[in-house]
Amino acid sequence: MQYFTLNNGIKMPAYGLGVFRMEGAECERAVLAAIENGYRMIDTAAAYGNEEDVGRAIKKCGVPRGELFVTTKLWYADCGRGRAKRALERSLERLGLDYVDLYLIHEPYGWLNGAWKDMQESLAEGKTRAIGVSNFGERELEKLAAHSGIVPAVNQIELHPYFQRSGLLRYMRAKGILAEAWAPLAAGKSGIFGDPVLNKIAEEHGCTAAQVALAWLHAQGAAVIPKTVNPDRMRENAAFAKVKLTDGDMLEIAALDRGESLFPWDKGWRRPLRKVMGFFHTGF
Repeated sequence: MQYFTLNNGIKMPAYGLGVFRMEGAECERAVLAAIENGYRMIDTAAAYGNEEDVGRAIKKCGVPRGELFVTTKLWYADCGRGRAKRALERSLERLGLDYVDLYLIHEPYGWLNGAWKDMQESLAEGKTRAIGVSNFGERELEKLAAHSGIVPAVNQIELHPYFQRSGLLRYMRAKGILAEAWAPLAAGKSGIFGDPVLNKIAEEHGCTAAQVALAWLHAQGAAVIPKTVNPDRMRENAAFAKVKLTDGDMLEIAALDRGESLFPWDKGWRRPLRKVMGFFHTGF
């Protein structure tokens, strides 16, 4: 297992299992299969509605708690002074854990300053070993640091060969914030598994296009949490660590950047909704 060291000295696995849109027995089986295949990081969130499923798998897995790295997230409706601490306690109860390893603000909305103060207190109380954010841009990261002086350990963002976000990554590296890629395989969208460039590089290295994409992210200094319920795919994804890309490979993959999200995050009907949410984004 490879690790990154966070800005507070905590070691975080370089890869783990994402469980977005998994539920019930399927989620529990997937987490158990991942741990049985050597995964030591599991990423969930209060908004996913599957913390209890993840908790059951952790209880059954037989791996000591100290060897696992568990992440969950604070939904924006619970962002606020006092509310964030209560939300973490509810997450811990659902997970059946005394602490999580990483607690993230899920979205840059709500009373962020109050939530961040709560999270710092939870960190000091040992309820979480590190705190960070998710889906934050440079503007939000700057404001959070300016009002608290505490830099997030992690920013979990959409990141893959088709959406490379080089400017945000440079900023985060300079600030000591680890990038963690959600949808590192673009959730299978836009034909990434059939991409001719990724497949050409994969053939040269005797691996798969998915492993090339994950190896590229690792070379960018990003942790990855690909989602799958298939144990064979779990093993395939984890084997990316054996792939060593050349400088030429990296340049070819850099040319795949489309410069925009593959998801409807800021498109169509969600754009005005996020503008409305931004109106209430007064936590700083």
